[in-house]
Amino acid sequence: MNNTGFFYDERCFWHSTGLHATTLPVGGWVQPPSGSGHAESPESKRRFKNLLDVSGLSAQLQLRSAPAASEQDLLRIHPAPYLQRFKQISDSGGGLLGDNAPLGPGSYDYAALSAGLVCAAVDAVLTGEMENAYALSRPPGHHCLPDQSMGFCFLANIPIAIEHARARFNLQRVAVVDWDVHHGNGTQHIYWQRDDVLTLSLHQDRCFPPGYSGESDRGAGAGLGYNINIPLLAGSGHDAYLYALDRIVIPQLLRFQPELIIIACGYDANALDPLARMQLHSDSFRAMTERMMAAAAQLCNGRLVMVHEGGYAEAYVPFCGLAVMETLSDIRTGVKDPLLSFIRQQQPGEDFLQFQRKALDRLIA
Repeated sequence: MNNTGFFYDERCFWHSTGLHATTLPVGGWVQPPSGSGHAESPESKRRFKNLLDVSGLSAQLQLRSAPAASEQDLLRIHPAPYLQRFKQISDSGGGLLGDNAPLGPGSYDYAALSAGLVCAAVDAVLTGEMENAYALSRPPGHHCLPDQSMGFCFLANIPIAIEHARARFNLQRVAVVDWDVHHGNGTQHIYWQRDDVLTLSLHQDRCFPPGYSGESDRGAGAGLGYNINIPLLAGSGHDAYLYALDRIVIPQLLRFQPELIIIACGYDANALDPLARMQLHSDSFRAMTERMMAAAAQLCNGRLVMVHEGGYAEAYVPFCGLAVMETLSDIRTGVKDPLLSFIRQQQPGEDFLQFQRKALDRLIA
């Protein structure tokens, strides 16, 4: 059995987002959906896990669940009144807690479990029980502010796990690389004035939060220079992401010397995603994971944890997720991505790439 961990729990798939068509509440001019409804449905995650199973990869991983994050863990990030309001809405059958953050009955418990999976994955890697680990967390967390949910996120899963690990292991320096296609505004906000957590976000320029780019936002006080935003033009594909990793992300990791690297692993930069306009394919996620593993091997004895965030193309997210897990575990299955060749043919031309590279080079300067 391989020493790569995969943390998941069926109960996380039971989080309900209510009756929506993609992200629009049903009613008025919005017709009820005939499919799965809300973009943040459990299907992309469940199909990801199912593909791991039928490919035979699950049987070679360390499959685990975990207890929910404790109230003490949650309170390190979220104030008690916010948690109480969240639990009250959850216990009363659901509703809307914040901006684009609908929830159903039991969602408070499922969100605490989602955060607990991340805490357990971090624990397993830091204790040396596992070489690396993946947390299939749902609901996601990278948009959540301490006192406000937004963008499908109710608890800040990664910061909760970081502070849990700091309390347990006296962890000093953590790097968070967020390649979800939407800006990791919650993580940025939480660590805005701190120099012990380096936050780097690669995201589609002005996508979500709407209109946000962030290239000049670098942190404040002690945190100045420890927050780095890398906005990429809509239509960016494989080469642009790897260029950003090679020219900005990895040099910053080398400068920071983290003891642990956490990836906010959204798949919504894939070419089929309904909530973004990027052009990544499964081999893009494979290549990005390879680069992060190499950086972790050089900097922190390979300590790498990947945390599931967005990704809403139900049929395609599983192939991207499988590519990540094959790379983490160094096990190649017989699965072939049926859309890989098609998406490769849609990659932006050289003129676009040169324009994007120049924009990234200006960011470095």
